[in-house]
Amino acid sequence: MAHVRASDRLRAEDAAFLYLENEETPLHIGSVSIFEGEIPFEALKEYVESRLPLIPRYRQRLVMPPLNIGHPTWEADPGFDIRNHVHYVTLKRGTESDLRTLAGRIFSRIMDRTKPVWDLTLVGGLRGGRCGLISRVHHCLVDGVSGVGLMNVMLNADGQMPPAQKKGRYHAPPLPGAEESMLDALASSWSELLDRILATQSAALNIAQALTSDQALRGLDQLTRLVPELLTPVERLPFNQPLAGPRKVAWSEFSIPEVKAIREACGGTLNDVALTVVTHAIRNYALLHGVSLKHRLLRLMVPVNLRSPDGGTGLGNRVSMLPVSIPLDISNPAKLLKAVRERTEILKNARMADLISLMATWMGTAPAPIQALLGPVAALLPLPPFNLVCTNVAGPQFPLYALGHEMLTYYPYVPIGSEMGVGCAIQSYNHKLYFGLTGDVAAAPDLDRLKRFLDQAFTALRAAAGLVPKRKQKPRPAPAEETTIPMPPATLQTAAAGVQEKVG
Repeated sequence: MAHVRASDRLRAEDAAFLYLENEETPLHIGSVSIFEGEIPFEALKEYVESRLPLIPRYRQRLVMPPLNIGHPTWEADPGFDIRNHVHYVTLKRGTESDLRTLAGRIFSRIMDRTKPVWDLTLVGGLRGGRCGLISRVHHCLVDGVSGVGLMNVMLNADGQMPPAQKKGRYHAPPLPGAEESMLDALASSWSELLDRILATQSAALNIAQALTSDQALRGLDQLTRLVPELLTPVERLPFNQPLAGPRKVAWSEFSIPEVKAIREACGGTLNDVALTVVTHAIRNYALLHGVSLKHRLLRLMVPVNLRSPDGGTGLGNRVSMLPVSIPLDISNPAKLLKAVRERTEILKNARMADLISLMATWMGTAPAPIQALLGPVAALLPLPPFNLVCTNVAGPQFPLYALGHEMLTYYPYVPIGSEMGVGCAIQSYNHKLYFGLTGDVAAAPDLDRLKRFLDQAFTALRAAAGLVPKRKQKPRPAPAEETTIPMPPATLQTAAAGVQEKVG
């Protein structure tokens, strides 16, 4: 019997995304990028396949043991075909609106677990001689941070065309049979249970030692002020309702130097500024829908990276989260930023993310069949403990290239579910902060309004910080000489407007 290595079996944190997933709630993360020029499809397909030896997991598929006796394993896919994972679509009109519509359609589909759970869609025909790239990776395989690492594997920073690589033959062993899979699951489940118990004890000891620091003790003392907010039941916002439609996406982008200037003027972190912009936008969106904001809180689930600075990226999920409750009845953007900063500082000082991670590790000691059974039940809860997820991932601050074509934008995608009809993913790249909004078309049919409120919130916060955007100076016309004879203006050719856009 072939022994399954520990690294080949999903951790409880990763498997949870499989147990919680259903047709109405696809749990993959992704992104939409725009590149300059047109990337040749065949060349991209060959290049991606040549890079797969660097990320072997991308040629492996999930295998569920009988009766869910253990968590699924990663096994080499004997039928792997790159054509199942790299696709091409041409837009008829080529507008960014078309690109968003196509992305929403792709993100709405659940991934096929009989194949490796990732795919890329090259989108041709974008106006301005550009192209797009829509990527999807199942959340059981990566989180936002490790997703950035994968982006760096696929792309390069020098802008040079990569040398042609000799394509080797890929041989995969056959998938394990049901009996082999069950026996190995039984053996590894016991080993994993012992490992998780030891990990829980070690984590508890580390947290206990950390909480004895002066900073942590002050944080715990301050945390008592937030206990009433944290224990208050989540109040529904207009988009907190059952999800019944496909996904829709909307995008915004802001200058990181301007975000840093706001931070320097008002205090806090870059993430505090981003959370303030999101909260202010949600506030205006709620007002638009006639929601009373007096004493109302916005409960955000803010993922926190648990990887050590020198621990590399690696695959899988290494995150905890902060439950940040923010008052929605603060209209002044600067005061709102102060409220956000105070709450995030208290939660960080009290080591809340570590405590929640410890709880998740303890829950992971439950037998795999129970975890698999509880997943669908949890998805049916009437209201989650949060209004929405807001994740922020740091990306490279220099341009990246695919086959010599510069990546101009990078809009992230976060999945939604469990009556959280809106989600927000934030990704920094090349001195810009990209906001990707996800919305269910039934729960948030007017997602574009929320996008506009996001833009207005950033403008308002920038003004509250005393920052005035620089105006472009118009060049002064040169004085005309007396002998100059004015020429008639050239005829401007205008394109016909009003044609309905279609996605091909």
